[in-house]
Amino acid sequence: MLAEIHAQFRELVGILKAFHLGIIFELVANLVILYAICKALDVCEKSISNKILAADKNSQAAKIVTIINKIIKFTLFFIMFAGFLQTHGYSVSSLIAGFGITGLAVGFAANTTLSNVFGTISIIADKSFKIGDYIKVGVYEGTVESINMRSTKIRTLDNFLTVIPNSMIANTEVVNVTACHRRRIFETFGVTYDTPNEKLEQAVKILEEILEQTQEISKDYVVFVETLDASSINIKVNAYVKTKVWAKYVKEREKFILEAVKRFREAGIDFAFPSRTVYMAKGSDEN
Repeated sequence: MLAEIHAQFRELVGILKAFHLGIIFELVANLVILYAICKALDVCEKSISNKILAADKNSQAAKIVTIINKIIKFTLFFIMFAGFLQTHGYSVSSLIAGFGITGLAVGFAANTTLSNVFGTISIIADKSFKIGDYIKVGVYEGTVESINMRSTKIRTLDNFLTVIPNSMIANTEVVNVTACHRRRIFETFGVTYDTPNEKLEQAVKILEEILEQTQEISKDYVVFVETLDASSINIKVNAYVKTKVWAKYVKEREKFILEAVKRFREAGIDFAFPSRTVYMAKGSDEN
């Protein structure tokens, strides 16, 4: 009886081997495990992305999380596939070599694309700017409208949409104007050389009074006689407007300059303009 059961079992094993059902079961088991791991990774990705977006809805770091998730999935698939082949007697050396050559070819072909991807990662990691910021990149400046894996789109003051590759941004100096807390007024007021000493001192006081009375200007201003220029005595003003909005800044700067011009004219202080005095020497012989 036992001999008969043993013979039937051996026959069943032989049938399974003939149809390679063991390999199929092992493959299915590996796929199920891989599927479960991928689902767990997706849950982790969603959780991390939600936390990032909850802190900053315009943050691009969520895209990096998605890229990392895909890289991990591909790596796990490759490891499990190579292990499966190695277990059943297949050499994976040629497979790895093939992937290496293919990766090298793809790397050369997609050099620009990869540069842009790494540029995106650099931008997000540095947090140099975000959507809505006003930035200057080389000769371009404007408001950031979008940041994707290839490029950054900014809307210029001319209302043109400029698309800049992220690889270029990563290797270029970026000025984030929005990140400033206040805007600088750095103006020169040139008065004529025939301005009396009292008037010159009065000019400095007038500028200081205007700055002191303007609520939108910080009180750490400096007004000083800077230099004796070719055709004027220059008075320099260094002050800061308490805003980072460009439109508000230029209006406050305009108010300051107009008030200075008005007060100077009322005080009889003349502004200098480029001029040159020419002295003509008389000849030795007079007719």
